[in-house]
Amino acid sequence: MRAVSPPHPNLSDRVNSNIIESEIEGGVYLPDRPPKATLEVRTQNHVYTIVYHGEGRVLIWGHPEFCPAPVQVKIAGSNWGGSMLKAAFIGRGMHLEFRHPRYQRPIITSRILNIQEVCA
Repeated sequence: MRAVSPPHPNLSDRVNSNIIESEIEGGVYLPDRPPKATLEVRTQNHVYTIVYHGEGRVLIWGHPEFCPAPVQVKIAGSNWGGSMLKAAFIGRGMHLEFRHPRYQRPIITSRILNIQEVCA
């Protein structure tokens, strides 16, 4: 379990608040997961299945347009609905951001409601 980060003196109160809130709400740092770890990520609009393959690379599916079948993508991390990204992190209350090989811009999900590790 990671400790909650202290506020950073060079960041705004809003940014520090978002960082601390994400640590309290919880989430998953992908580098902490073993290869082939499987996560179910429930957002406001969809339920994604993510299989971790290391270095931010995952197989993901669960979106009817972008990934109806498993596709390998690169997880950038999660954001709070803006441009600030918490890298390699999938966090409750945040938006998952990933790079899809067929799209130039990153895919950003609706707000994450729950993250659950699936036992294989």
